[in-house]
Amino acid sequence: MAKSDQFVFPGSRASVSWNSRLCIHIGECGRAKGNLFITGRKPWCQPDLVSDSEVEEVVLRCPSGALSVQNADGSRPEKAAAENTVTVAQNGPLYVRGELQIEGAPENAPGLMFRAALCRCGRSANKPFCDNSHEKAGFLDSGAVGETGPGAVTSGGPLQVKPSKDGPLLFKGNLVIQSGNGRRAWSGSQVALCRCGGSENKPFCDGSHKKNGFTGD
Repeated sequence: MAKSDQFVFPGSRASVSWNSRLCIHIGECGRAKGNLFITGRKPWCQPDLVSDSEVEEVVLRCPSGALSVQNADGSRPEKAAAENTVTVAQNGPLYVRGELQIEGAPENAPGLMFRAALCRCGRSANKPFCDNSHEKAGFLDSGAVGETGPGAVTSGGPLQVKPSKDGPLLFKGNLVIQSGNGRRAWSGSQVALCRCGGSENKPFCDGSHKKNGFTGD
């Protein structure tokens, strides 16, 4: 990701950064009540118009990691969620939250240390991150999760996310997978999740990437 993908909205106490390439326009920021984000206004984000706590609360709603906040002293108020979770969105991406260590994550997107939307349709031009290609591709999956997993030893801690070459997303660390309807479905410390869109056992990998010619580049 080029530095031109990153836009900074400065404030006297805190500044908000927005990475346009990670944004999938869920609308959590634009629809939030208050004056932090106003669609059509220039600049559309003005941190000084609201309290510090409101800046942090609204920014942390962003599920893709496109938004992040930095205090005037250079520190970042965001902390990892106490539990690492993957939510399998209906007809959409994998929403990941926690203490994330995503291999190859760009340095100019600090939100990815805590929040990310990962492609599972196989069509994104910004792999491993979602770019809404699932909508044009007509990707359909309810987000149901059939397996329960071995169970996690503890809660939280670092979660390594590795996009394997032309293969699945490899997760290592304590993890809970939530189905599309919010059910806590699977827990464990190691799993391979499909990102080619072809698995018959979604969200888990079943080796379909080897047959359908998926490339992870």
